[in-house]
Amino acid sequence: MKAHDGMYIGGAWRPAAGADTIAVVNPADEQVIAHVPAGTAEDVDAAVRAARAAFPGWAATPPAERAALIGALRDVLAARKDEIAETVTAELGSPLPLSQMVHAGVPVLVAGSYAELAATYAFEERHGNSTVFLEPVGVVGAITPWNYPLHQVVAKVAPALAAGCTVVLKPAEDTPLTAQLFAEATEEAGLPAGVFNLVTGLGPVAGQALAEHEDVDLVSFTGSTAVGRQIGATAGGAVKRVALELGGKSANVILPSADLAKAVNVGIANVMSNSGQTCSAWTRMLVDAERYEEAVALAAAAVAKYVPGERVGPLVNAKQQARVRGYIEKGVAEGARLVAGGPDAPLPTGYYVSPTVFADVTLEMTIAQEEIFGPVVSILKYEDEADALRIANGTVYGLAGAVWAADESEAVAFARRMDTGQVDINGGRFNPLAPFGGYKQSGVGRELGAHGLAEYLQTKSLQF
Repeated sequence: MKAHDGMYIGGAWRPAAGADTIAVVNPADEQVIAHVPAGTAEDVDAAVRAARAAFPGWAATPPAERAALIGALRDVLAARKDEIAETVTAELGSPLPLSQMVHAGVPVLVAGSYAELAATYAFEERHGNSTVFLEPVGVVGAITPWNYPLHQVVAKVAPALAAGCTVVLKPAEDTPLTAQLFAEATEEAGLPAGVFNLVTGLGPVAGQALAEHEDVDLVSFTGSTAVGRQIGATAGGAVKRVALELGGKSANVILPSADLAKAVNVGIANVMSNSGQTCSAWTRMLVDAERYEEAVALAAAAVAKYVPGERVGPLVNAKQQARVRGYIEKGVAEGARLVAGGPDAPLPTGYYVSPTVFADVTLEMTIAQEEIFGPVVSILKYEDEADALRIANGTVYGLAGAVWAADESEAVAFARRMDTGQVDINGGRFNPLAPFGGYKQSGVGRELGAHGLAEYLQTKSLQF
């Protein structure tokens, strides 16, 4: 795979400060496909200085001009969709159809939404004798994960650019090639030098340096709750803004009136997508006691269609593979009933885990409480609606979820009582304008749409 041997700083590819590199491994065959520089605090400092120098000019650029450049970026991403999809498949292991439709396709929609928002957003408001100006926060440090390597980048960079901020991106070390393609796209789209900067590297080195840098005004991080806590503490000490999109343990609540077969099949598909490596995946399926065994049988039949190496890709690396297998073993040890998959199923070469379904899972079990981040579904039984709500809200997370019912108003009423940031009703479609983010330990702030843009703005009021 094509890889740059430098950092994208100040509108040009520059040599890294150090000589260390990171091997990029294809998780489907465990082969090294490229090397990228392992950035240091010196690289981060150079990128932040470039972003700071570019900030006054970009902040002063009229919103319509910023919108046009974001639109040009969208067009470049659309034109390079095939190359992006192939790159994501190579470094993440995602099956190519998924890479084409989701990993390459969704970022084009999101970038397009911010091109439109930048042109129409009310950056100035009048309230009585006050005029309120919504101004860019400043330099943004964006730290993105590996599971949706382009979507997560666009979901941070596009609204930051629309707001008038400049950006330094530190992508996940497992998927840096997609980020390098994005840097090329910003250059091709004509973004001014220094408005977007890229430093590849390890989280504890480059990521920490970016979060701690005194000239970074806002840190936007997506990843684990544990790392999010560290970044939040660092930012709090410096009194700087943070946006944190963290873990999830989302409930798929199937109410008694729902179409059970549809709800189960869509629920299984939701978790199997991206090999379960989705923070918002509906990993806990809640079914009423009367139809519980029917749901278990339906889930076992549905998951059998997801064959590793065909419809389900590998996990991103050996560490993640071992982690998910460990959770499956813990589920068995704690008394959950294994109805599909399991730790001993035969698998092809690569970091694969067998798609797994557990029944007889109780809320106290580890697999019902902790984020597994793999193709594992736990089916929990509830006695009545109050019990279902107790189970749905019974974790430290609150990122997403689903509710199914014959009557849409019944599903909406239940969803309104869930402690979570986004709920799909009867399989509601993805909306790039809908705010995405968590309650409780699933994060702080929102991404996507106007709410995502607002994260990168601060307010100033003038009274006259």
